[in-house]
Amino acid sequence: MKSNTLRQDTLAGVVVFLVALPLCLGIAQASGLPPFVGLLTGIIGGLLVTALSPSRFAVSGPAAGLVTIVVASVDALGSFSAFLFALVLAGVLQLAMGLLRAGRFIALVPGSVIKGMLAAIGLLLIMQQIPVAFGAVEESSLRALFSGEFAFSLTSFAVAAGGLLLLWCWDSRPIKRLKSLSWIPGPLVAVVLGCAVSLALIATAPHLLPALPRITLPEFGSFRDLLGELEGPDWMAWQNPAVYSVAMTLALVASLETLLSQEALKKLRPQNPPPSPDKELVAQGAGNLFSGLVGAMPITAVIVRSSVNVSNGAQSKFSVLLHGVLLLVCGLWFGGFLSVIPLASLAAVLLYTGYKLATPRLFIAQFRAGPQQYVPFLTTVVGIIAFGMLVGIALGLVMQVALSIYHSHRNALQLARFDDHYVLRINQNLTFLHNPRLQTLLAKIPERSVVIVEHDNAHYFDPDVKAVLSEFAESAPQRGIDLSQWPTK
Repeated sequence: MKSNTLRQDTLAGVVVFLVALPLCLGIAQASGLPPFVGLLTGIIGGLLVTALSPSRFAVSGPAAGLVTIVVASVDALGSFSAFLFALVLAGVLQLAMGLLRAGRFIALVPGSVIKGMLAAIGLLLIMQQIPVAFGAVEESSLRALFSGEFAFSLTSFAVAAGGLLLLWCWDSRPIKRLKSLSWIPGPLVAVVLGCAVSLALIATAPHLLPALPRITLPEFGSFRDLLGELEGPDWMAWQNPAVYSVAMTLALVASLETLLSQEALKKLRPQNPPPSPDKELVAQGAGNLFSGLVGAMPITAVIVRSSVNVSNGAQSKFSVLLHGVLLLVCGLWFGGFLSVIPLASLAAVLLYTGYKLATPRLFIAQFRAGPQQYVPFLTTVVGIIAFGMLVGIALGLVMQVALSIYHSHRNALQLARFDDHYVLRINQNLTFLHNPRLQTLLAKIPERSVVIVEHDNAHYFDPDVKAVLSEFAESAPQRGIDLSQWPTK
């Protein structure tokens, strides 16, 4: 490795680590799991998945998009160990999909459904983190805010609001123009601000500390202590039918997010030859299989961290591997330092992440694109929030297919009038599903008309369609209708 390449990869790896650290901790906390689980997931994604991935720049780890699935799945299965068994199965499914070359099917998922999934994840993330920003120590719901039992914390709210304001300012044009600040990740600055408030309270007003909940990480004296902290899967969970539904959901959503991230990364930094989506699924499957075995969270390729890696000049996998090593070192020897991070700061990072996933501009753009885009988009959003990830995606797909069929059928047949001449244009092959539209148009043709049929683009007519056309042709002479180029002649 050349010295210049090593320098660029080292800088990129350090910056990616600084971005990944607060996100790993925050995503684990948002999932109702110990923050160390998030660090462990980042380590597996940074080391194991990177070693197997065909991409030189993709960064894998815990993803905010899977938070709501993890929370709902652990609740449905009754324990984290049962969830780990489902994660093992999800990893096996991803390995199978990669080996069966299923990666190419990502192109079949409509953009409206994908955008709807991301927007729904963002909205769910916001709904989940608002109570934490107001002082909740554990997972809570928006409804709990209006109950008399919720203990509102002005200190937590101030830290979360300050973090959100800082993140918004950090993404503004004036800050981005400052090269001296552009390489510093906003989430890290928001967390440092929260740590400063926490340390200030420790020094000047310790009685306010209970109003500012902080993360807790175990202290490890050795690598053996770390191994003792790991939790394994509950192998008896195979008897629970819900495990297989969770495994399917994890495999599909994690694969979808990974392949979408890979497609987006191609536009940021093309690779020649382009990374194989099937090999990427194998790498992600191995990572999730191992995560389930050692007690970590689901892993996906994450476009935010990947884009940071590319924008900071990464040249090889070394930058991603370095970020994984730094996460490992941080988890082993700097747990005490990380324990000053307020939960409200992590909530601010995740709230801002949720906002960027469900930005109002996305909704406006979908509405401007017309009903064929915004109807499946909204169906996906509402379906995921109301019924869960798999059902919501399925509803969005069904709605998109239904609209596509409707518009395809509507444009398949067109009738134009020029005085007493009618032109029936058949733009594609016709099946029995086109019969209602065909019969409606034929009924509009009055007696003593001249009908011209253009069907150069159609090469097949279903027998039921031919029957309708033949019936009209037989009755045409009696009605004084002159047929020209009739398809059944």
